[in-house]
Amino acid sequence: MSSSLSLPLEDPESVDPPAPDAPLAERLRPRSLDEVIGQQHLLGPGKPLRSAFERGRLHSMILWGPPGVGKTTLARLVAGAFDAQFIAISAVLGGVKDIRDAVERAQAVQAQGRRTVVFVDEVHRFNKSQQDAFLPHVESGLFTFIGATTENPSFEVNSALLSRATVHVLKPLSEADLRTLLERARTLLAAAPMSEAATARLIGYADGDARRLLNAYENLVEMAGDAAELDEPLLERSLGEQLRRYDKGGEQFYDTISALHKAVRGSDPDAALYWFVRMLDGGVDPRYAARRLVRMAVEDIGLADPRALRLALDAAETYERLGSPEGELALAEAVVYLAVAAKSNAVYTAYKSARAFVAADGTRPVPLHLRNAPTKLMKALDYGKGYRYAHDEEGAFAAGESYWPEDLPGPPAFYRPAPRGLEIRIGEKLEELRRLNEAAKKPR
Repeated sequence: MSSSLSLPLEDPESVDPPAPDAPLAERLRPRSLDEVIGQQHLLGPGKPLRSAFERGRLHSMILWGPPGVGKTTLARLVAGAFDAQFIAISAVLGGVKDIRDAVERAQAVQAQGRRTVVFVDEVHRFNKSQQDAFLPHVESGLFTFIGATTENPSFEVNSALLSRATVHVLKPLSEADLRTLLERARTLLAAAPMSEAATARLIGYADGDARRLLNAYENLVEMAGDAAELDEPLLERSLGEQLRRYDKGGEQFYDTISALHKAVRGSDPDAALYWFVRMLDGGVDPRYAARRLVRMAVEDIGLADPRALRLALDAAETYERLGSPEGELALAEAVVYLAVAAKSNAVYTAYKSARAFVAADGTRPVPLHLRNAPTKLMKALDYGKGYRYAHDEEGAFAAGESYWPEDLPGPPAFYRPAPRGLEIRIGEKLEELRRLNEAAKKPR
């Protein structure tokens, strides 16, 4: 099969070259594995997908990665390399009828001895029953299923379907990858050279998304006309307010995120809302803002108000359900709540301290009384001997019991609750437990 790696796609729907007026991203879509830019962890020599191509083993898969990294392209290449019929379904626009149609088309070509690849874009948007509709046909071998998703398939794809498909994780394109792609685009369009400053800003704006890069570059070339060089002023006029105000990937991008984080940490809901709206106005992906809010909940609020993490996660999920602009209100709600919540970085500090301690310390053995003893031999070796089951003790607390390695001096105290929010009560409880431990150690 190795010779097929450089063959063009064989599917009748995609073998013809794109029209001259097709979008640049379509005209530059790879026609063979050798033309694919990036994803070398999957397509390099000896890597999973290339090996599957070379061995002639067509398998169902989930392609998980951000937008514009080649999920659709890889699905088409799979079909072309194996001379399979390629059927594409959009989970946003499609439904059970489209699945039935795909089954009928697959059955028709199966009778002719030809295989079928069914590609489902944004498969996470199909509900459970829709995803289940693929199962019998995947199991029977009627078609090979390829799903593309930007969301974690562990949460968004049914376990039954997931167990029948290999998950391949696609990565954002690197700066070097995007520069290679830009050079291909310049050659195809016979465009004027681009200044290094403009190139760097455009690559930062693309943020690893090939489609975004090519769409922006195509607009830039059209606007430039007969210009001798594509420079920063031309790029700013081409991309407009979004590039000027936000500069994705540039200093202003990170400064704005920093300002939002510090406003939340500083308990100023109005300033936090201001910077959040500035981010949206500048073109940030709301999903990115949602991830930052989750981090703020665990880093700066923690157990002072554990509801903050749940609210941040709920806001992120609500945005996924509603999209823009309705879902952005849920994120704004999370911004305000995080800003007014009690603050504590005690868990964050404790975690960093524990990591530093373990990295510097040796690997100490687990004490015998803390070891599990599922076999007779382990019991004979005193595994678990003397362990006190906390639920059988008064107050469900085994006062005086030690859960540390036996030869550890100290032991260290990593977690120190802040005197704010729920951690006030947590601190009081820990103080009482320490008192009980000390009392249990005194001779009676």
